[in-house]
Amino acid sequence: MHASRPSRRTVLAGTAAAAALTAVPVQPGRAHAAGAAASAGQAYRWRNAVQGGTGFITGVLFHPSVRGLAYARTDIGGAYRWDDRTDRWVPLTDHIGWDDWNLLGVEAMAVDPAHPNRLYLALGTYTQSWAGNGAVLRSEDRGATWKRTDLGVKLGANEDGRGCGERLLVDPRDSDTLWLGTRHDGLLKSSDRGATWKAVSFPAAPGATGQGVTLLVAAGRTVYAGWGDSDGTSPNFYRTADGTTWEAVPGQPTGTAAKVPIRAAYDRHTRELYVTYANAPGPNGQSDGSVHKMRTVGGKWTEVTPVKPGGTTADGSADTFGYGGVAVDARRPGTLVVSTNNRWADVDTVYRSTDGGRTWTSLKDKAVFDVSETPYLKWGADKPKFGWWIQAVGLDPYDSEHIVYGTGATLYGTRDLRHWAPEIRGLEEASVRRLISPPTGEAHLISGSGDIGVMYHERLTASPSRGMASNPVFGTATGLALAAARPSYVVRAGWGDHGNGAWSKDGGKTWAPFTAQPEVAKSAPGPIAANADGSVLLWSFGTGDPGYRSADNGATWSEVASFPQGATPVADPVDPARYYAFDTTTGTLYASTDGGLTFTARATGLSSGDSEFQLAVAPGRSGDLWLSLKWNGLYRSTDGGATFSKVASCWASYTLGFGKAAEGASYPAVYMVGSTESITAVYRSDDEAKTWTRINDDRHQWGWIGACISGDPRVYGRVYLGTNGRGVQYGEPV
Repeated sequence: MHASRPSRRTVLAGTAAAAALTAVPVQPGRAHAAGAAASAGQAYRWRNAVQGGTGFITGVLFHPSVRGLAYARTDIGGAYRWDDRTDRWVPLTDHIGWDDWNLLGVEAMAVDPAHPNRLYLALGTYTQSWAGNGAVLRSEDRGATWKRTDLGVKLGANEDGRGCGERLLVDPRDSDTLWLGTRHDGLLKSSDRGATWKAVSFPAAPGATGQGVTLLVAAGRTVYAGWGDSDGTSPNFYRTADGTTWEAVPGQPTGTAAKVPIRAAYDRHTRELYVTYANAPGPNGQSDGSVHKMRTVGGKWTEVTPVKPGGTTADGSADTFGYGGVAVDARRPGTLVVSTNNRWADVDTVYRSTDGGRTWTSLKDKAVFDVSETPYLKWGADKPKFGWWIQAVGLDPYDSEHIVYGTGATLYGTRDLRHWAPEIRGLEEASVRRLISPPTGEAHLISGSGDIGVMYHERLTASPSRGMASNPVFGTATGLALAAARPSYVVRAGWGDHGNGAWSKDGGKTWAPFTAQPEVAKSAPGPIAANADGSVLLWSFGTGDPGYRSADNGATWSEVASFPQGATPVADPVDPARYYAFDTTTGTLYASTDGGLTFTARATGLSSGDSEFQLAVAPGRSGDLWLSLKWNGLYRSTDGGATFSKVASCWASYTLGFGKAAEGASYPAVYMVGSTESITAVYRSDDEAKTWTRINDDRHQWGWIGACISGDPRVYGRVYLGTNGRGVQYGEPV
């Protein structure tokens, strides 16, 4: 995510390169395995370390029949319900566990206007072969409890077109009937409130674009469906009046600017259906678009596009974009809002019309922003931008001046059409890659995430006052480390506009870029480490590139030919001369005793062929190494990597960290995401991994949580956990 042109998570590596995790395959078939049973779980209180959104809001839905009730969905971070009493979003899908990680992406949501407590979610993050099938959750208590139906098809909440929709709809004639549009498998229908589903006949055949049904909307008693696999000349908008027979809607717009229906909203007062279009599903790749309305009585179509794409800005740049969100005012006939999307030259906006689209006002032009609650939204500049990736737009049915719109990082709202502020409290969606809990200083936590770089958390209950670490501003953080014996010295690496590495001498409050960097850092910044006293830095890059060493705080860099390519450097916390690295290709532990100048092989044959591992060193102890090898288990070395022994108390270990020792204990508390029996969970050990206590519970699982974990060296029992879509979770014993 760049200050000038932020990017968001993408499906496959190569686009929006700095984006969050794509595939996170889980080892199948391990229902039970050897290993000591964990003790009964200890009660923990889990909360988010507040960052303030940071992820793509793909949908927002006000309930039409209940004041103050709304829902939001995200591409990889689950769904939320707005609590009007506390002005907070309440997470609804944190119960989704490790094996179901693919269900933390929400493809679509639906409410029942006649039954306010009913809520439906269509879950499934990817349609790739390595991802599991989707599922539908249904609730009778606004998401407090759920029943689940597994589908026989895949859904794609983090793929192109994830800002379209909603693809899920309660039939306007029968609350027991639901419709679900899929990307590759046509249209599904349920006649028992989502308990069972079957495919129904639909006029259009799925294509290769992976869009299929892009939206479902009710207009009176008729259901309309948008189709995303059209070539721009064939029909892309269909309807059924009887719930059985579908037909192409006559007179619908065609051409590039109306190729993909993005969203639709129905004005029941004027009986007009408004539809936004683009030449691509978005959120990226749109360069043309339009807005049309159809009078449902008579079927007349009228183009009401606020501004046609294709012009030029004041500096001569091409003003290309599509249209995204649309919402109508339930109280005022002919009043609606639409959003542009992917408009980088002139910046996206929300247009408002009070006369059925004949004239429009850009709400950006007089907008006043207050982002004091989430300062990172300034992106290192003096003031925030109006937003980008605006495909989710909502208009409160009980307040005509309460408008919200989602971006790639937050949800903005206004109550007077001019003053805007984030309405994001409680909604956290960062994909967290790195965590540090310093032993001294103001902050107990420094985090590194996808898209939003590094944050210095002086408080856990408020978004960092400094926002993202600047000088330079990073998108995705790839490395974050401190000097163990000099914790005021911190280094970071990542995808940046003006350099890919930086250092801090005040514990991460302020930063300075490296004077120089290896050329490869521009295209493949990787993990970085500082030795115990901060005198030597090691920076690793992708396979095929050597590691690089600097002994002058990043002023010059030299190749380390013996460093295993693509490995993560790990510094000994006591001896400044010692570094370690694990080569996953050969399953070999390498060590350096000369400050990273040379590396030699030590233990071999540990595991190979899997890039997912973690090497950690126990704080305050030289050569005390712990190696997490996923389902190959946990290994420990007390001789600097010369030999390793397998830890018998668990059969799988994905990430591991350390915190303050328990009272009376001489060894730090060990925290792990792993498996001691049949489930993957969060554990703590107070006896050097001889036994484990589960510290999360079935309501707090957060999907895939295998990236990073750290205990707090100053507070016994406190642990920080990086999630892939639910930000930093921190837990404390109750």
